[in-house]
Amino acid sequence: MTPTLLDLLRRVDTPTVCNAIEVVQGKRGFDGFTRGTMLCSEPGHSVVGYAVTAQIAALAPPTEAPEVIRARRMAYYKAMHDAPKPSVAVIEDLDFPDCIGAYWGEVNTTIHKGFGMAGALTNGVMRDLGDLPAGFPVIAGSIGPSHGFVHVRSLGEPVSVFGLRVAQGDLVHADRHGAVVIPEAVIPGLEAGIGKLLASEKLVLDPARAAGFDFGAFEKAWTAFENART
Repeated sequence: MTPTLLDLLRRVDTPTVCNAIEVVQGKRGFDGFTRGTMLCSEPGHSVVGYAVTAQIAALAPPTEAPEVIRARRMAYYKAMHDAPKPSVAVIEDLDFPDCIGAYWGEVNTTIHKGFGMAGALTNGVMRDLGDLPAGFPVIAGSIGPSHGFVHVRSLGEPVSVFGLRVAQGDLVHADRHGAVVIPEAVIPGLEAGIGKLLASEKLVLDPARAAGFDFGAFEKAWTAFENART
């Protein structure tokens, strides 16, 4: 991923990325995205980065020895710190859909932002909405008040978040709409794909926003739009 593409991805929303992937692929049917409604702590921001994956649980206390739990937690933070940037924490809560542990609160988000990470994606819980640091969006499954018995179960393994399978190192784009894994094969053509998509949509949007827009103007604009997409 080039710096130019990274800057572009930070400026567009996740639906645009999904559509642009299909532009690059030359067909519809791309399905590497989340299902269902997610919540975003910073609705106006997009998160872009390479996934650092982990699994957590919080409904019941861990059964392993305290030193094992602590060692795994420290390994987790070391992995988040050392991950190639830009990076995104992608955390599967194994208690889903009955998640109670708000792993993403003021303290944890501040730590991850301090490590230089771009944001977090989880099917789990966030809290402290008035105190989360700016510039570190959390896209989560729910909001709740307590951390429960939250503890790390695994690190670096493939995870599932709202139907999206994410592997360590996958390129993730997420915002208030949900998240998408960008296929490696489309990355070289994605900047051009986004440009083509936005230019073609403009052929319809500009006339539709103009005074006097009627069916005749729509038909002309739609024809131009279809021709631009082929």
